[in-house]
Amino acid sequence: MAFSKDFVWGAATSAIQVEGGVHEGDKGPSVWDVFSHTPGKVKDGYFPEDGCDHYYRFADDIALMKKMGIRAYRFSIDWSRILPLGFGAVSEEGLGFYDRLIDKLLSAGIEPYVTLFHWELPQALEELGGWLNPSIVDWFGNYAAVISSHFSDRVHHFFTINEPQCFIGLGYVAGVHAPGKQLPLDQTLLMAHHVLMANGRAAIELRSHAKHAIQVGFAPTSSVAYPASESPANIEAARREYFSIPKDTNRWFWNVSLWSDPVFFGHYPDEAFSTYGSAMPKITDEDMALIHQPFDFYGQNIYNGYAVRQGQDGRSEVVPRPAGFPRTASGWPITPEALYYGPKFLYERYHTPIYITENGISCCDVVSLDGAVHDPERIDFLSRYLGQLKRAASEIDLRGYFLWSLMDNFEWSDGYTQRFGLWYVDYTTKKRIPKDSAYWYREIMATNGRDL
Repeated sequence: MAFSKDFVWGAATSAIQVEGGVHEGDKGPSVWDVFSHTPGKVKDGYFPEDGCDHYYRFADDIALMKKMGIRAYRFSIDWSRILPLGFGAVSEEGLGFYDRLIDKLLSAGIEPYVTLFHWELPQALEELGGWLNPSIVDWFGNYAAVISSHFSDRVHHFFTINEPQCFIGLGYVAGVHAPGKQLPLDQTLLMAHHVLMANGRAAIELRSHAKHAIQVGFAPTSSVAYPASESPANIEAARREYFSIPKDTNRWFWNVSLWSDPVFFGHYPDEAFSTYGSAMPKITDEDMALIHQPFDFYGQNIYNGYAVRQGQDGRSEVVPRPAGFPRTASGWPITPEALYYGPKFLYERYHTPIYITENGISCCDVVSLDGAVHDPERIDFLSRYLGQLKRAASEIDLRGYFLWSLMDNFEWSDGYTQRFGLWYVDYTTKKRIPKDSAYWYREIMATNGRDL
């Protein structure tokens, strides 16, 4: 078993989580800039701009990335830094920041992978209805055209939208993420439809405005159903469960097929209509033609999963976790099997090359008395997960892996209480300290995972 010789190893961040610089130039506020300043919405009352300061320190960060052997960097562009109102006038200062970032990456031999949307919705668009307004399909398409026209001379890989499950589900159903709303089922399902239409429009605009051939992908997320044992019956039960539609309408967004079947198959799963009935939006043939665009690759953010077996009645059955099941500092279960069965099931269903666009662990990292950050639990976690990914690489078209995250950062409504980074960040001094795992990962990348 081995990774392909051109397998891409990298690390990832997002604009809101690392940039800061929220008042630089004519940047407009995003929904997260507004939400985080609403009392009680973020743990300890901190803001995104309190953290990593990447906007001002990106050159030093890239020098450290090069030293740490990072070969590819997945980052997002803040829509409101480019188009302060979400449409209309383009910010030359915003373009200039990303010009400098991309040029510095390329000069360091690091390939940029650009994500158009990692939850940085301009607040001005939210006030016009946001994802509930059908005009957002054109707004996002125009934004994609601006990005492609300006950056595609240097950027070869673009992701359209990151984790729609989260920014719709947590932002508009549960209300725990920006903009903090709780809307009825029919409205959030309509939002999902607009997200997928915008995703298709972005793919069209990225390609039609590109300066040269580019590759375009989509990056949803999933909690993976994996078999409790490798019996054929349990494997099929896990596969069936993984692509099923949730019956709980408060958690409808946690699924794979409603978000990905329309993109790759050109239709929604029948189970969505039988489960949600009249709450499903009215869908036209023109809508589906727009959604069903060809994508060059399929990104997937995978952190964990859950065991499934075939029950005595022949149905899929989730296996309860035993007492003391291992968990991360954020309380997420540690399930390495997810990084084998997730990409395997997804590739077998959608037949599209796969990147793991996020995977990682939050740990209770501290600076030790020797001045270093020792994180053996992260090394153990990554060894287990990447070992499973290596197994998948021998069976499917697996293109790359982006570790989450390059550095500790603003972890959404958890503020700065979770540390996912390869680098420890002192949020007072902004000092970066590579953790032991950063040096371990450098060797993994240098040897293409030989010893996993």
